[in-house]
Amino acid sequence: MSGEGEGWRARLKTGLQKSSAAVAGAINDIFVKRPLNAASIKDLEEALIAADLGVDAARRLSQGIAKTAFDKDPDPAGIRAYLAANIAEILDPVAVPFVPDDTLKPHVVLVCGVNGTGKTTTIGKLASHFRTEGRSVMLAAADTFRAAATEQLQIWGERTGAEVIAAAPGADAAGLAFDALQRAKAQNIDLLLIDTAGRLHNKSDMMNELKKIMRVLAKQDAAAPHSVLLILDATTGQNAHSQVQVFAEMVQVTGLIVTKLDGSSKGGVLVSLAERFGLPVHAIGVGEQVGDLSPFAAADFANSLLDVDVDDGV
Repeated sequence: MSGEGEGWRARLKTGLQKSSAAVAGAINDIFVKRPLNAASIKDLEEALIAADLGVDAARRLSQGIAKTAFDKDPDPAGIRAYLAANIAEILDPVAVPFVPDDTLKPHVVLVCGVNGTGKTTTIGKLASHFRTEGRSVMLAAADTFRAAATEQLQIWGERTGAEVIAAAPGADAAGLAFDALQRAKAQNIDLLLIDTAGRLHNKSDMMNELKKIMRVLAKQDAAAPHSVLLILDATTGQNAHSQVQVFAEMVQVTGLIVTKLDGSSKGGVLVSLAERFGLPVHAIGVGEQVGDLSPFAAADFANSLLDVDVDDGV
């Protein structure tokens, strides 16, 4: 994963252009040559809701603007800076980088999500990052429904030097996960990343299979999996809420990774997710390359979303 620095901030700003156009662009349109009054504040609230920040946050942020010392000829840049600072405050408690517990051998991470969120690619990027840090990593291809997922994971294994545990298409995913944990323990591996099949959160049979994987892992280690990461596709917007709710109830999600922010105008959904669930957001993705996944930093995200330069003091 990419770390902090100007290179990542530039990629983040570019990746959030669609979302920024929806939020910052709307603010500019509302307040250019318009006074700060009840009508413009209402328009601001509606724009923030449309950008998926959530009704409660949109109302609170809009009322905050109304109560500030802005005069009747407001500066759009000042309003954007104010909102960025307040959004960063909302997001800061959930901006928690994922750090493996080195006392666990291995730290078992189950990666789940609906179809097409980028689970396998995200696992590959995580493997690359932690291998670069010097940790030993094993990958388990427990998405046995899709041969392409296994092939994709094997490519990442070759790139990163991580062993991949795989089975024939249609094999029992729980059995594969069990075998992978057994081998990871025998080899004293630091981190075991388990890929799982994409599943619709409203399909009970598929969700039950995920629970079976967890039960089987617990037979070897009562605390396993130690982390359950839910991968969310930013383009789904508010639908991410139902995904988080169901997965969290079924498999006790410990953290989120939000992908495909570069293809979405709905990046504001991170704000409503933070307010409703309070789950750690470990990382965000703005592209396909290894460097396009980075630990989630609240201020950097808020500034990019609102098109605020760091030099503005936010």
